[in-house]
Amino acid sequence: MSAAAAGAGGSAPRDRRLARARALVLVWLATTAWTSLVMPGLGLLEEHRPLWVVLGAVGVAAFTVAAGGAVHAAVTPWVPVGRRRTWGRALAAASAASVVLVAPVAAGRWDTWAWVGASVVGVAPLLLRPRWVPVVALACTGASAAVAGVVGGDVDRAVVVTAGIGLSVAAVNWAPAWMWALLVDADAGRDARARLAAGEERLRFARDVHDLLGHSLTVIALKAELVERLPPGDPAARAEAEQIRVLATRALAEVRAAVHAYRTVDLHAELDAVRQVLDSAGVRCTVTGDPAAVPSDAAARLAPVLREAATNVLRHSRATWCRVEVAVGDAAATLSVRNDGADASVADAHSSGLDGAAERLADARGSLHAARDGREFVLVARVPVDAPTPAAGGTA
Repeated sequence: MSAAAAGAGGSAPRDRRLARARALVLVWLATTAWTSLVMPGLGLLEEHRPLWVVLGAVGVAAFTVAAGGAVHAAVTPWVPVGRRRTWGRALAAASAASVVLVAPVAAGRWDTWAWVGASVVGVAPLLLRPRWVPVVALACTGASAAVAGVVGGDVDRAVVVTAGIGLSVAAVNWAPAWMWALLVDADAGRDARARLAAGEERLRFARDVHDLLGHSLTVIALKAELVERLPPGDPAARAEAEQIRVLATRALAEVRAAVHAYRTVDLHAELDAVRQVLDSAGVRCTVTGDPAAVPSDAAARLAPVLREAATNVLRHSRATWCRVEVAVGDAAATLSVRNDGADASVADAHSSGLDGAAERLADARGSLHAARDGREFVLVARVPVDAPTPAAGGTA
């Protein structure tokens, strides 16, 4: 398993910085691979026998394609494991075949296969666990010495090329791949923090509902069993049924009060919580406006929109910054959330959470608008207020 493959899996990076880092790593690896494979090509120029020129070219080309595919899969965590293994087997087969096809090329004049062996050693850290890299290096060095001895080449020079150059290329290849693996792990950790924050909020609400309903439902169930055992027409059955009705009505009122309290939150506290969550996830968050100026009814409508917008920033974008603005103008309170790193596949559509928030705003004669603006995603929620309130500035 490669260093990069050991990172978190998932889908292709949507963060522009992560995509650029991956492109840079691929260019770096392609450059070093091309440089190491140019040297076997020089051996083809030194070969005067047409048959071995063709066979050697086939061997070098097959190895180049297999090595390129294996390295690309190794630094692409979302490539299926089966495909990664297929490329690894193809590289092993091409390496073995190159001994027969490339070794006799320019025999005695150029260490053609020794350079192929150096390339194998160079990509080994990207494809194998660390403990197997020395094994591959020793095997390729031994094969290079044996090939040189058989075809009449310089054994010492072949060993230096395969071991010395190969290990140097391995070190050059390993460093950027290791840094890429760290970036992939960091991005996976960011997604995990976002999922954890959303999950904790759901668990909190679930605990509240359980605490409210657990006792009432238990009593209702016991009384229902008692009614079931009483004879038909027994006056006690009517009394128990009435108690069941009272308990159910009370439980329903408690749930409605809990949901109302859950929605009716301090908008200032909600903004602080959102800012802390985004900052902890590496998203620079700034808040402007005066949430205290928003009437309580409007704040209750805007708070769910703010929570859903923050969740979307964390889960459906690769944002590096987010700006939240709260304003109260002529008969309307406005919440605006803007962030970069919009995903083109989902940015123009509401999530299910935002759809629900949009319906609640519509019930209060409000509106919700979400759209992409280049690489930015903009969400604007408006809800009417009972009386005009002067707009207030400042930073929350």
